[in-house]
Amino acid sequence: MGYIAGVDREQQVLFPETLDEYVTADNAVRFIDAFVARLDLKTLGFARATPAQTGRPGYDPGDLLRLYVYGYMSRVRSSRALEREAQRNVEVMWLLGKRHPDHKTISDFRRDHADALKDVYRQFMQLCRKMELLGGSRVAVDGSKFVASNAREKNQTQGGAKKALAEEEKRIARYLAELDAQDREDAKPESPETLQQKLKTALERKAGYEAVLAQMEKSGETQISHTDPESRRMQVRGGGTAVCYNVQIAVDEKHHLICAYEVTNEVSDIQQLSGMAVAAKEALEVEALEVMSDKGYYDGKEVAACVAANVTPMVPKTRSKQSNTGRYTNERFRYDAEKDVYHCPAKQTLGRCGSENVDGRRIQYYANASACKGCPLRERCTERKGGRRIKRPAEAPLLEAMEQRLKANPGAWRQRMQLAEHPFGTIKRAMDQGYFLLRGLKKTRGEFALTALSYNLKRAIRVLGVARLLEELVGWEPKPLQEVQPA
Repeated sequence: MGYIAGVDREQQVLFPETLDEYVTADNAVRFIDAFVARLDLKTLGFARATPAQTGRPGYDPGDLLRLYVYGYMSRVRSSRALEREAQRNVEVMWLLGKRHPDHKTISDFRRDHADALKDVYRQFMQLCRKMELLGGSRVAVDGSKFVASNAREKNQTQGGAKKALAEEEKRIARYLAELDAQDREDAKPESPETLQQKLKTALERKAGYEAVLAQMEKSGETQISHTDPESRRMQVRGGGTAVCYNVQIAVDEKHHLICAYEVTNEVSDIQQLSGMAVAAKEALEVEALEVMSDKGYYDGKEVAACVAANVTPMVPKTRSKQSNTGRYTNERFRYDAEKDVYHCPAKQTLGRCGSENVDGRRIQYYANASACKGCPLRERCTERKGGRRIKRPAEAPLLEAMEQRLKANPGAWRQRMQLAEHPFGTIKRAMDQGYFLLRGLKKTRGEFALTALSYNLKRAIRVLGVARLLEELVGWEPKPLQEVQPA
């Protein structure tokens, strides 16, 4: 008994007569080829969509688009890796007709067509609606940090720059003191030339930190990234920080397709809910929508904006943190809507005592100073001289109604994690796309369009199969895209 025998490398082999025989009928490249062929590349904004009549012929932008879609679906994203695939991968040879563009041409295509790539993603969403792959009744919104093309050492925060500046100032003072001591004493542990060079270097670093702080003060930013200026240092899962972009997605409930996305440099999700909900509603072309998200999105203004856009938000409440003294949190005070008062743990009533506008929001205050004065629970409640005061924002009725919806439908909320986090897990682990190759918000948004498109393509193929997708393409005419403002 031996091992399975291979083919002799020197034996002559009769290859199939055509390249097409290497590609099976259910291969994804057949759909990629047919889908790109249906697009109006000129209207979408691709350069050279109409070939020039003179000069050296260029590559068809449709072929470069096919190459990128295939690459993102196959864990191959860099321009040099795609160049190699075009020379050795039979599927890519079939897709490009054995053309093999160089890595510079491939790289420039992705860099220069950020907006057009976003529109290709949106055109595929049109096809998904036609194929009834989208439910359009409920979506989940979630965010995740994607590593930017900017080393952590090339990012400076305001606090870090101030600390480094103070250290340089101490170092400069020490060098000056040593030079002064050498002028008065014979002992010279270091030569004056060496100290002068160290002093010069320290002064240059000091000037650099001062310039960074001045730039921050002028721009109002609290940090600066030197390689990719629009990236930001953010908290990441597992603790610690990294220089990242915050990617937001809205995932449709029916088949977990990404129906809307956005790339931001906001370090938190707190102000992203309404923008993503509206973008999803427009992408799904529905009149009303239910949107679920985690407690990181809990914000009264965002919830009010959702309701105004005919979107029903489902976001769990962020509970007040218990103080170190163990005092009562606001959750211990029950609001009576009928009487417009609060009831405290001591069974006293807190009525309206004033209001004010804070950042454009109306805040109503409730208190009962006389009851607090002799209350036996005062030490566990407040240190405020006038007694406990409760703030009630204008959006409080909307927040309370949302809390009741969550209590009435706990099953739908438990589904949120599976729905929203599944795409990020697939993209970051299975597709190895948890980091950006391009720099700047515009380019990373175009790059993530390829990621979202390739993810949705893989989902559609899994649900319907290549043959059915090809059938759906017959007679499909992409509709002109309406301009949608970024979320």
